[in-house]
Amino acid sequence: MAALQPDELFACLDRHGVRYVLIGGLAAVLHGSPLPTLDADICPSRTPDNLGRLAAALDEIDARIRTADAPEGIGFPRDAVFLARVDLLNLVTRLGDVDLSFTPSGTTGFDDLSRQAVPMNIHGATIAVASLEDVIRSKEAANRPKDQRSLPMLRQLLEEIRKRQGRTF
Repeated sequence: MAALQPDELFACLDRHGVRYVLIGGLAAVLHGSPLPTLDADICPSRTPDNLGRLAAALDEIDARIRTADAPEGIGFPRDAVFLARVDLLNLVTRLGDVDLSFTPSGTTGFDDLSRQAVPMNIHGATIAVASLEDVIRSKEAANRPKDQRSLPMLRQLLEEIRKRQGRTF
């Protein structure tokens, strides 16, 4: 398993013109969370053109389906037709682990998340990062043990950000 290389991953997605929102732990880190993460979670747009661009990016980074039984991953058709038929893919790539979630828990997908996404420039690539509110909403809906452990910290971070901005909710 390669260590996550987010700068190179974002540059690859940018080169291919992939439209996506960064979600999950890495999105939380970019908002200031101190909680570590080992992978990148993205929510791509499902348009046919975008799926084709995503497939090309996945081919470039040698994406394979991640399973416990095959650390090097299992090959799959890296094409728009295959991607259109799945909701979730956990991948191992030469740039680290990448999870594709077309409909993250508690959301309706890309269009929903992109409304409040925050554009961030990461080493020359501008990426859409899910709002901290949306990261929390998705983690609450997923309700996995690891999400339950991270939610108090993320809620506290959101409260601190809102106080600095003079917003209270």
